[in-house]
Amino acid sequence: MFRNIIAVIVLISIVLACNNTVKEDKSIPEYVLVIHGGAGTILKENMSAEKEKLYIKKLQEALQTGDAILKDGGTSLDAITATIMVMENSPLFNAGKGAVFTEEGIVEMDASIMDGNTSSAGAVAGVHNIKNPILAARAVMENTSHVLLTGDGADDFANSQGLEIVDSSYFFTDSRWKSYQNAKNKKHGTVGAVALDKHGNLAAGTSTGGMTFKMKGRVGDSPIIGAGTYADNNTCAVSATGHGEYFIRNVVAYDIGALMKYKKITLKEAVNYVILDKLKKIGGDGGIIAVDSQGNYAMTFNTAGMYRGVVNSDGVMDIKIYND
Repeated sequence: MFRNIIAVIVLISIVLACNNTVKEDKSIPEYVLVIHGGAGTILKENMSAEKEKLYIKKLQEALQTGDAILKDGGTSLDAITATIMVMENSPLFNAGKGAVFTEEGIVEMDASIMDGNTSSAGAVAGVHNIKNPILAARAVMENTSHVLLTGDGADDFANSQGLEIVDSSYFFTDSRWKSYQNAKNKKHGTVGAVALDKHGNLAAGTSTGGMTFKMKGRVGDSPIIGAGTYADNNTCAVSATGHGEYFIRNVVAYDIGALMKYKKITLKEAVNYVILDKLKKIGGDGGIIAVDSQGNYAMTFNTAGMYRGVVNSDGVMDIKIYND
């Protein structure tokens, strides 16, 4: 059975290599940071040159923010938190400021974070007024005995922690409102970051506004540890984006780490099998970013595009959008 899996992985790697950016070699960089800004039907012909520049500039800002922290010897947790906040504060992505609207015309945001060194994790779901949900997720991890808080309870907790609470008008953007009014195809614009720091510790975080026109109370994979976010120093750190229901049913983030742990296969092999074979076969559109304990990284997706980027201590700085 395992040989069959490996055969499938090799075939898929050859056929679909164009939308699978993976670095696998024996050199171990001091640190690595990988980010995503969502996967979906992202086509160059539908993107204006001006809009493309805005996305590239914001992805670069996010990478540079985390890079500065890691270069200074900061932790992977601090790096991914600050990096995700940059994207949450931008209307370009479906997280924080740019969160999409539910069928009731409000925002319900989700976020999660996980420490690969201690296996500690925190998450919030269905929050309405927290400017930066990733900070709330981290506060749950560090300041409670719980993993996931939802709705009003999560909002109240964030307020008690002194996090910035904003009026619902803060989240209004014309583009998201038009999508809501037109009830267009559900958008995948989740943001996420994974990192390996100089201390050898991995961390992963994810933040999202969910799906446009989603049902009240719907929660996707982003705040679910093991589905949209997972980190383990022994294997890898993963952040996912896409059709959340499929990622939940297949426990995608954990599945990648489990394949590495129990099958002893590489990050590249595990990612290719889960995203390009297993998930694609059942109609699960989306992608992941991941980094392992050796500094190998992946930015793999089975859609037309994924906003993504990587920076590391070896001087690599790479930002991409399309299936190229």
